[in-house]
Amino acid sequence: MTSPTPPQAPSPALGWLLAVPALFGTLISLVLPTVQTIWLSLQRGGVLRESTHVGFANYGKLLGDGEFWRAAWFTLSLVAMPLLVAVVVAPLLAVALDRAGTWPRRAGRIALSLAIVTFSPVGVAAAWMRGLAPDAPGLAGLAEGLRDPATAPGTLRLIVAAGTFGVVCALAVMAFLPALRAGSVPQGFSGDSRGGAAPAMLAVGVLVAIATVAVGLQTFSFGLVLTRGGPERSTETLAGLQYDSAFRMAEFGPGASVATLTGVILGVLGIVATVVVAASRLSVTLTPRTVPEPGAAAPTPPAEVTAGRGAGGVGMAVGIVALVVSLAVALVCAWPWIDGVLASPASEAGSPRSQVNTWVPAIGGAVVSVGVAYLAALGIGGLRPLGRGSEWLLLVFAPWLFVGTGPLGVANWQNMRNMGLIDTFLALFPPLLVSVPALLVLTLLCKGLAERTDKDFFGGVFLPSLPMAGILAGAVALMNAQDLLWPLLVAQKPALFTAPVAQMAQLGSFSAAKPDVGAATPLLVVAVALIAVVAAQLLYLDRLAITTNRSRARAGAA
Repeated sequence: MTSPTPPQAPSPALGWLLAVPALFGTLISLVLPTVQTIWLSLQRGGVLRESTHVGFANYGKLLGDGEFWRAAWFTLSLVAMPLLVAVVVAPLLAVALDRAGTWPRRAGRIALSLAIVTFSPVGVAAAWMRGLAPDAPGLAGLAEGLRDPATAPGTLRLIVAAGTFGVVCALAVMAFLPALRAGSVPQGFSGDSRGGAAPAMLAVGVLVAIATVAVGLQTFSFGLVLTRGGPERSTETLAGLQYDSAFRMAEFGPGASVATLTGVILGVLGIVATVVVAASRLSVTLTPRTVPEPGAAAPTPPAEVTAGRGAGGVGMAVGIVALVVSLAVALVCAWPWIDGVLASPASEAGSPRSQVNTWVPAIGGAVVSVGVAYLAALGIGGLRPLGRGSEWLLLVFAPWLFVGTGPLGVANWQNMRNMGLIDTFLALFPPLLVSVPALLVLTLLCKGLAERTDKDFFGGVFLPSLPMAGILAGAVALMNAQDLLWPLLVAQKPALFTAPVAQMAQLGSFSAAKPDVGAATPLLVVAVALIAVVAAQLLYLDRLAITTNRSRARAGAA
């Protein structure tokens, strides 16, 4: 009897073709604004007066009088506690949940997901401002600390650490849990698995640490809402310094120079992270389901069966206790936000018009940016146009891996003004046409799926990776909706305010003592997002495995 012909992969040339939209999107929305930002940093004026070329004078002034270094140091100090949570607390909790068994691990995923779907930087900051009001009990010491230049930096660090504990811990745990499955991917299912979970945990730990620092460098909402950089500029962040220089002082040159220096740091971090991914041959795949198909040979038990085996009641008890303690700490840290949501009155910030301004551009931008990234991931990770080393193509996108709307905000605002789109609904759509973080994750997933030899490209790569594209689109939509900087720049008319901008405007009005804390996370949105996240966690994300040193490519791809 002749053996069946193995499924043939599409031509690698199709991989190049699928990557073209992402390349054009990167060129238009990332490369050109970057070049424009660098050019603007060599100018002076540009808003209220004609711009003039001044060379590196802006950089000399910025670095010479210490403004940049003071803001950079304070911004980095804000990252210290979230970084500790991400690389110490989160992996310990992930190990405890993994060893506890299936249902504690899944219960932990569901419970931690609530912190992700409800997180709103402006909402959390507004809740703390409400709690720090003169007539609010219990937080008088913190309120006084924010008014003193000597104590304001430390007080804001404490508030940022408390306000972000839940979401940072949750996201990091979601990254570490699949890495713990590296040693339990069945042999022959998706390539060899060598070295167990330790190399994967190390690689993921490095990436989590780099990502935490990169995101922290772009901190904007907390400082603007709580202190506006004061008192005496003691709490000014890099993003705040850029915003003040470019838009409050109407000097594009100094603002663009801050953006350029920040972008250089983020670019280096993005390149380092991508090199770690490519050098460690990181990949993501789906473990098989527990029950095999009728008549099929029983596979090696997947991670959802082996996780927690041998630990018994002790392992389960440790996992449950770790989860309860973590949730208790997160609940205490989030109490100002919870209390604010329960007590704050409804306002214009939560009106249907504000919600349309928030979610239509957020979802539209996510569909475009993740959709373009998904096509490129299918080409680079699934079809492997360069064979085993195809993931090195991600270096083309690496400098913008962690770049948000902030570092490119000056250039993008100028482009919007030149096109006459300022104060229009179209301007509210995020200016980024490709999500580079989504491209990285989806490429690693398509790579891991492509190493399977039992199915064709459509059934083995496209269909299994499609849910992840939808999950990432939802995640990007949540991030877009909570962004304060971009809609604050392009929409000055109250009718165009998004929920975070409307909250910000409300905080500056007479009703600042009782802001609408939950405007950016309305109950309907939270309910829909939570249902989707729970389904994704149980049906898909809980089956992911992250491995390293897996070099066998799909047949015909090498």
